[in-house]
Amino acid sequence: MSGETDITSLLKNMTPKLNEGDYVFCTISTLIGIDLADVLGLFKEEEGITIILKKETADGLNLEYTYVAAWITLTIHSSLEAVGLTAAFSSVLAKHLISCNVIAAYYHDHIFVAKKDAEKALEVLKSLSRR
Repeated sequence: MSGETDITSLLKNMTPKLNEGDYVFCTISTLIGIDLADVLGLFKEEEGITIILKKETADGLNLEYTYVAAWITLTIHSSLEAVGLTAAFSSVLAKHLISCNVIAAYYHDHIFVAKKDAEKALEVLKSLSRR
């Protein structure tokens, strides 16, 4: 199953879901001492390894972070080859002065917004879906 590629269907059926919890992005130089079961996502960059964790996990590990986020999942199975979905929702969020950090995983798109903007972002995304 490769996922939906039709932009009209993606937008209409994206069904955004706000996940519980506070999430943070941290950078580390090694995964030693990090339980991968606690890691929501990771990406290796030249400067270090970015990991996304629940805030309380990062606090327990004494990891530094500067951004506390809410996590919204678009529950439609979007294809990695779909064109325009990220542009559509990031543009409408930007019009409402909401920054977003996006991770396109195999089944779903995941959007991280500042915790203070979580409810507003969810409503903006739902409104986009109803258009």
